[in-house]
Amino acid sequence: MQPSYPISSWEIVFPNDANAHNTMFGGKIMAIMDKMAGIAASRYAHNLVVTASTEGVHFKLPVRVGERIETTARVVWVGYSSMVVKVDVTAENFLTAERRDCTTAHFNMVALDENGKPTKVPPLEVKTPAEMHDYAVAEIVKKKALERKQNIEAEKQKSPRS
Repeated sequence: MQPSYPISSWEIVFPNDANAHNTMFGGKIMAIMDKMAGIAASRYAHNLVVTASTEGVHFKLPVRVGERIETTARVVWVGYSSMVVKVDVTAENFLTAERRDCTTAHFNMVALDENGKPTKVPPLEVKTPAEMHDYAVAEIVKKKALERKQNIEAEKQKSPRS
């Protein structure tokens, strides 16, 4: 069993990161989140990882030009070779230091060996009530992702090839 520790990074939102509304592009936020999910998962697994899917990206509040953003990521669920990483983005106003939870998502990551094949990751140590809550939510996220994958595969089998 191995604990998972959160990692975080900070960035400043510049005009080239923004859309016509002077708010940060959603795709830019997602790219930062994906990178942080990869770092958190690779640190946990002590291996290379890839993103298998992104689940439930929730853009709660806009991030404005001139704000700082803190992106925090932590492995919250582990299977044989897969991990669910919860990533949160919090915006902080330069002048007032007001903080706002802006975006949350779960990323399904897979650990790979030196041949690019899925490889085992250590079991996750879950102790605190917050960790237990995140684990339970991630289990639901993982289950829905697997169901969606199965539905896509079933649809592929039904569809005639062009």
